[in-house]
Amino acid sequence: MRILIVEDEARLAGFIQQGLTQAGHVADVAATGPEGLEQAATTPYDAVLLDLMLPGQSGLDVLRNLREFGIQTPVLILSALTDTQHVVKGLEAGAVDYLRKPFAFDELLARLHIIGRKTAGPAGAEALRLADLVLDPLGRVVTRAGKTLNLTNREFAVLELLLRNAGRVVSKTRLAEKVWDVDYDMGSNVIEVHISQLRRKLDRDFAPAPALLETVIGQGYRLREPAATG
Repeated sequence: MRILIVEDEARLAGFIQQGLTQAGHVADVAATGPEGLEQAATTPYDAVLLDLMLPGQSGLDVLRNLREFGIQTPVLILSALTDTQHVVKGLEAGAVDYLRKPFAFDELLARLHIIGRKTAGPAGAEALRLADLVLDPLGRVVTRAGKTLNLTNREFAVLELLLRNAGRVVSKTRLAEKVWDVDYDMGSNVIEVHISQLRRKLDRDFAPAPALLETVIGQGYRLREPAATG
């Protein structure tokens, strides 16, 4: 799943982001209400983890604005406000669940798993397709020409980001930010290593079928439809 964490406590946000990444998800962080609203309104997330007490705009206002915009991304509220009144207000505003702080991370993962199973067609959950390549974000299954690809969590996240931007170049900097959640280190070859492994599984193992993943020298990487022949 691709998840947005809207949380102003940097330490907690980092802990949640790291845990979600280790569990195979892609997680972004917004530290203020307006930032969270903008990201949730412009990016197709599978779920939003939303604190209620945020600088700039309250979590409830963020949630209400999302629903007014017609954005139905599932929202799970994470809040230290534990009385029944706040729980009811959050659910009435459009949240699908409410988890009180402090919480066990395993419980958070379990609730996200339920959201993924129960929500019909959440934002970004549709299968992504390019030529004979199919990626199922919820089932976390990738096939090419009907054959299942055995990808690591990082390779899956890289491929999903490339597929969501099919035909466009994705820079190493963006890959680092979205998949590794770090600033890109010009001296590191970790991205090249993962791209090489992904290219082997995606293209080399299917030769002589046309390659889908290409390196755009000096810019980044791109997935595109193979050129028509004949």
